[in-house]
Amino acid sequence: MTAAALGAYVVFEDEAGFSMTPSIARTWGRRGHTPVVRVRGRSWRRFSIAALCCYKPGEISRLIYRPYRHRKHPGLARKSFAWSDYRDLVVRAHLQLGAPIVLIWDNRNTHRAAGMRQYAAEHDWLTIVQLPSYAPDLNPVEGVWSLLRRGPLANTAFADHEHLERVLRHGLRHIQRHPELIDGCVSGTGFSLTHHLTTLR
Repeated sequence: MTAAALGAYVVFEDEAGFSMTPSIARTWGRRGHTPVVRVRGRSWRRFSIAALCCYKPGEISRLIYRPYRHRKHPGLARKSFAWSDYRDLVVRAHLQLGAPIVLIWDNRNTHRAAGMRQYAAEHDWLTIVQLPSYAPDLNPVEGVWSLLRRGPLANTAFADHEHLERVLRHGLRHIQRHPELIDGCVSGTGFSLTHHLTTLR
């Protein structure tokens, strides 16, 4: 059954972690003077973002995301998203998009959790497709992480974790306001919005 037959959005998911250590990128500098980004040392403060790139021919491409702040004492809390966090993110996307979803993601353990599989089986608006192992080049969300690291996060010395969070949210909102950037992310995978995505099984 194809996404087109379902009238569904094709939705790719991925997650990434971001720390206060700056992403290094090319920049300008005076001739003979290497640019230096000074940081205050290593920090435990870290954020994870789970993001969805949502595509449907004839509709504006969408980016929907959920942040997760890591705590200072990892033994007191889980270290990353639980399967229920992914479920809640997908439910939110379904409500925002107002259409069925063909969800495409990797083989992470939490993606294959029994609770997630059961939820998908009980809701006919959700179809899950697993990407091949070790195939990040097939996931458009990787392009979102690249836009962030080459853009607002590049060469930035974060003063504190609130600064990191503000920059992340600002960068994600910028991408949300520019669907052509989201379209560019899927183009980088080799998929076609008008053909391949509508026939993906």
